[in-house]
Amino acid sequence: MKKGKVILVGAGPGDVRLITVKGMEAIKQAEVILYDRLANPKLLEFAPAECELIYCGKLPNRHILRQGNINELLVEKALEGKRVVRLKGGDPGVFGRVGEEAAALAQYQIPFEIVPGISSGIAAPLYAGIPVTHREYAESFAVVTAHDKSKEGKPVLDWEGLASGVDTIAFYMGVGNLPFICENLLNFGKPASTPVILIQWGTFGRQKTLQGTLADISGKVLEAKFSNPSIILVGDVISLREKISWFEKMPLYGRQILLARTSEGPSELAKELIENGADVIEFPKWKRTSLPMDLTKVTSYEKILFTSPESVDEFFAAVIESGIDIRKIRANFFGASMKSIKALKNRGFIAVHADEMHETGALLIVGDDSILKKEFDSADIMVTSKKELDHQFLPLFKRMLDEAEVNTMVFPSSASVEPFVQALSECDLNAVELLQGLHVVSMGKQTAAAVGKAGFMSHGMPASATKEALVEYLAVCPVEEV
Repeated sequence: MKKGKVILVGAGPGDVRLITVKGMEAIKQAEVILYDRLANPKLLEFAPAECELIYCGKLPNRHILRQGNINELLVEKALEGKRVVRLKGGDPGVFGRVGEEAAALAQYQIPFEIVPGISSGIAAPLYAGIPVTHREYAESFAVVTAHDKSKEGKPVLDWEGLASGVDTIAFYMGVGNLPFICENLLNFGKPASTPVILIQWGTFGRQKTLQGTLADISGKVLEAKFSNPSIILVGDVISLREKISWFEKMPLYGRQILLARTSEGPSELAKELIENGADVIEFPKWKRTSLPMDLTKVTSYEKILFTSPESVDEFFAAVIESGIDIRKIRANFFGASMKSIKALKNRGFIAVHADEMHETGALLIVGDDSILKKEFDSADIMVTSKKELDHQFLPLFKRMLDEAEVNTMVFPSSASVEPFVQALSECDLNAVELLQGLHVVSMGKQTAAAVGKAGFMSHGMPASATKEALVEYLAVCPVEEV
C-alpha cells in the first residue's frame, strides 16, 4: 500500500492572513488535518469539504489528545495513504514539539515536510507596536517557555543569563508563573522599573494588552484577571509602543463580530471587516454536494436565470462534461445577484439582473436546492447542487464562541436570518439568548424586517448595503452592550 505524506505546518499567531503561502496550499490539499487550540479555526474553512478534522486539544491542564496519541494518529493516517496536515499555532519549531512528531514519522519511514510559521513571540509584540529588537533599545532577543513544570511547577531557567545578557525576553504561556518570573529577574539584577507587557490573543481582533513594570505587573494581572494565551514581553524596547502602536488604532479594533453566512467559504464581507481590525466568526458553515443534471432541453430556453455564482460554475461544468456545444445555447442570461452576474462575466457572458427580465419566453432557473422554496410561474428549475450544514464545524463554532467575547451581530441579507437560527438550534444554542446584549446590525430594510420577524431587535443599519458602508457605520458606533 502506498504511504501517505505528512505536512507539519505552522499556522502563525492567529490572524489567518499571516499563514505562509506554502502552509495554505497544504491545508487546501489535505485529506486529514490534526489541529491545535492556538491554530485559528478559520483556517480550516480552506480545507476540502471531505477533509477529516481532528482536534488535538492543547487546552491548559486538559489535553484532549496526549502527544503520544497525536504521534500515533499521524502515523496511522499516513499509513492509510492519506495526505495529512498537522496544524500548529505559531511556528512548529518554537515550543511546538515538532521534533517529536517528525521523529515518529521518520521511524516508520513516512515522508514529511515541515513548514515554518510566524512565531507568536515576534508577531504579537509587533501587533502591539513593539519590535523585539531596536538599535537604541535592544540588540538581543530570547524566547522562553514559562509553563514548563520542571521543578515544583516552575520553569528551571538560566535566570542570571536572561537578566544580564538578554535585552528583550518573550515568555510563552507564563501568566500563572508571572510572580515567579518577575521575582527571579529582579533577584538577578533586572531593574524594578523594567517595562513588562502582556499580549493576550495577539494578532486576533480580540487582542488585549496590559502594561506595567517588573515591580507591579503581577498585581495588575491579578486585578485585571488576565489569562493565557498570552505572550509576556520584558524589556526597554516596550517604550516604543507609545509612538508606533498601530493595530489598536484600526477603525474596528475591539469589534468581535458574529456574521450570519449564506455561502460556503469565507465571505468578502468578513474579509473587509477583518482588514479593518475586527474579529469575525462566520456561522453557519455550509457544504455543497453536486447533483446530476438533465441537460437534454438546455438549448431550447430563451432565458436562463442563475441564482448564485456557484450555480454558474456547476452549470457550465456539467455542460462541458456532457459534450454540449455552448454555442447552441441561445438563451439570454440573467443573475439573481451581482455576484452571479460577475461569475457569468468572468466566463465571457453578458448578463443583467433578474429584475430586468421580461415576462415572455421559456425560462430555466439554475441554482441550488434553496430555489425550490420559491415559486416561479411557468419556469423549469434545474437544481445543480444541494447545500447542507457542515456538522463537522459545529463544535469548532461553539469553541470559538467560548473563547471570544462577541459584542456585535451582523445579518448581511434577509436570506441569512432563517438559516442562522436553524443552524444554532442544531448546536443546542438559543438564538434569542445568544443575541441578548449584542449590537445587532441589519444590512438594509428588508433584512431588518426579517430580523424582526424572527423575534430579534435590530439596533441599526449602515447607510447602504455595502461592506464599505458597514465598516463606516461600525467605526462610529461605540462598542457597548445594548
